[in-house]
Amino acid sequence: MKLIETRLPGCVVIEPAVFGDERGFFFETWNAARFGERGLPTKFVQSNVSSSSRGVLRGLHYQWPNPQGKLVSVLEGEVYDVAVDIRRGSATFGQWEAVMLSAENKRQFWIPEGFAHGFAVVSERAVFSYLCTALYDRDADASVRWDDPAIGVEWPVSDPQLSAKDAVAPLLAGIAPDRLPTFTS
Repeated sequence: MKLIETRLPGCVVIEPAVFGDERGFFFETWNAARFGERGLPTKFVQSNVSSSSRGVLRGLHYQWPNPQGKLVSVLEGEVYDVAVDIRRGSATFGQWEAVMLSAENKRQFWIPEGFAHGFAVVSERAVFSYLCTALYDRDADASVRWDDPAIGVEWPVSDPQLSAKDAVAPLLAGIAPDRLPTFTS
């Protein structure tokens, strides 16, 4: 497995070792020992799968308190996956990183606790997988507006299909400080 650092400390792209022949391919999506050796999480408590069509944008989501780290990947199709640092006091607060994830490239993206996450579907359809470090907590569920101009994510879709919740998500500057994670070194 190869780790690719991003400009957001802690957010890494993971390229698994893929073994294939004329029959198909095999690769490990998660291995506690290998992840632990590389400083990545070794405990996940929830696994989710979503299916979306072209132009759907989900995010930018986070939980606070009770934050979730997410190991995300695409099982079918392709998405533009985004992490935003929303940790108060972080040197990269409000900055974002994007990665193309697809069934073809088999990349994974590790998004630690304290980051908002979202993705836009760029293929006809995408099946998206998340492993989470904390259980979903409805009372901690929160969002940041997908097109917050202060963040400036360069999404590959201009008029995305949004959920009702995502369509009215607040700007990062409008979120009360106690509803955002705090950076700890």
